[in-house]
Amino acid sequence: MIPVMRPLLGEEEALAAAEAVRSGWVAQGPRVREFEEAFAASVGARHGVAVSSCTTGLHLAVHLLGVGPGDEVVVPSLSFIATANAVRYTGATPVFADVDAATGNLTAATVEPVLTARTRAVMVVHQAGVPADVEALKALCEPRGIPVIEDAACAAGSTYQGKPVGTNAVLAAWSFHPRKLLTTGEGGMVTTDDADWAVRLKRLREHGMSVSAADRHHGGSAVIEQYLETAFNYRMTDIQAAVGLVQLSKLDAIIARRRELAARYHELLAGVPGVTAVRDPEYGTTNYQSFWVWLPGEAPDRQEILAGLAERGVSARRGIMASHLEPAYEGHPGAPLPVTEAFTARTLILPLFHDMTNDDQDTVVSALSETLHTPHLTVRG
Repeated sequence: MIPVMRPLLGEEEALAAAEAVRSGWVAQGPRVREFEEAFAASVGARHGVAVSSCTTGLHLAVHLLGVGPGDEVVVPSLSFIATANAVRYTGATPVFADVDAATGNLTAATVEPVLTARTRAVMVVHQAGVPADVEALKALCEPRGIPVIEDAACAAGSTYQGKPVGTNAVLAAWSFHPRKLLTTGEGGMVTTDDADWAVRLKRLREHGMSVSAADRHHGGSAVIEQYLETAFNYRMTDIQAAVGLVQLSKLDAIIARRRELAARYHELLAGVPGVTAVRDPEYGTTNYQSFWVWLPGEAPDRQEILAGLAERGVSARRGIMASHLEPAYEGHPGAPLPVTEAFTARTLILPLFHDMTNDDQDTVVSALSETLHTPHLTVRG
């Protein structure tokens, strides 16, 4: 079975993790600090704050802005449910806006109709690594005093207006889950250019302590910490950071390979009528964290397509979920979401991973073409 994805992990990562274990310092420590500095530099940010996941990073970002009960945060429904959940954790209300069909992202045109007097932030997702037009959103929101938070979970290495996604971000949150290009197993990062915010984010991730455990240990004298506010335990370990540093050194090569594979997919899929694949927007480049395709309007039921692909040795996935269609968000406020609903119903994600071969890609495209045109499948009316 050709998998949807496979992380690029090897002996270098194993050795780095082992060195962290042998050092005796396995909790948040010097490797986390080194990873924070290196990752922030790679995305054009002044400060990085490592956390336990992108979800916790998003929660900290919303919490940092003072968002709470009675407030609203605009989010896409077309995203992993963590995007909306991070808003709910603060007691605020996520309000869903529709997305652009080509990029899967919020735009100024889709966000403006759902802004209200209670809107405290907009959380834009760089969906599956496709950069969103952040400057257009800022032009809409900042004159209204509404900050734009970037959910960059999938976007490490993507570019916007010639610079890395995350450059000039007010607050951006990143994921290092195994489905991302750069992985630490679990883990995440918040980046910002605001030094005061970075200091508070580091305090918030560690129970509100005035001095971190690592700084107390290396300080050379007894320090009695204070707990300055009610906060969280959202720390990353040095073992994870050691793996992350190795992964970061490979990121450019990973992106180059994925873009090479994506270009070949575009060539092959040109011969499959009605199928449209994700591409770079005019203002940036995607890292192709996921390779999605729109299915033809007359295509068979998607579950049958997924089953047909599996029968032919290809593992694929449904398109990006729509949070407002999940039971947890039934009846939630937002604008009509026709593009979101079409996107989640009529797209699927094809395999894409670093060591994928030409034969693998040929098999995937052949299986998709055969499945789409198998006569016995039930075709929707």
